[in-house]
Amino acid sequence: MKLVDHTRESLLDYTVRQCAHVVPDGREAAFRAIADAHLDAALERLHRCINGCSPWRLDQFNVLQSSQHCIYLYYLANTIWKASGDTAAPTRLFLMNKAFNGIDLFYEIAMPEVFYIGHSVGIVLAKATYGNHLVLYQNSTVGRHKDQIPVLGDRVVLYPNTAVIGRSVVESDTVVSQGTSIINRRVPAGQMAFRGPDGGLAFSPRPDDLLAEYFRL
Repeated sequence: MKLVDHTRESLLDYTVRQCAHVVPDGREAAFRAIADAHLDAALERLHRCINGCSPWRLDQFNVLQSSQHCIYLYYLANTIWKASGDTAAPTRLFLMNKAFNGIDLFYEIAMPEVFYIGHSVGIVLAKATYGNHLVLYQNSTVGRHKDQIPVLGDRVVLYPNTAVIGRSVVESDTVVSQGTSIINRRVPAGQMAFRGPDGGLAFSPRPDDLLAEYFRL
């Protein structure tokens, strides 16, 4: 994968400098060492994600493209944590993502192989079940309530200002329309959920060609 305006080493330097800016605790050397050890695996995951998303150029990562930067920081944090069990570096990367991209995406959350972020600001994601080819927009929330955890199927689109909360199940090939909250409800497969005239949930068939806008399927 081509790193736009970067080499591998300059990308590592850039990430370390960003970390030192957000968490200026003098532990850059330790952060650099563990980030270096897991950077290639994280970039492989990022490469698969970028190539799966149709708005992005194949085989290119631009760290100044904010959504790609957001996903990069998550993959690096999650890769380090899964491979080593270290929590110090992933916590720093989590805080960096909050500071730079306005997203609350903890490193322990199992995000899918391919997901697309339209705008990251205000996104909050709990430790839920996320299917592949997920689309997220600003101010979308997936939240658990005690032991009630949402389940999202494959090819789900969450438009701006949406929420999926509690024991909700959003089945595959569905859309949650802007401003719609799913609280302890099920969205049937292939449907678009929106707020009906009575304030409750209503459904209509999802457009067949919607996902081509986001993914190379």
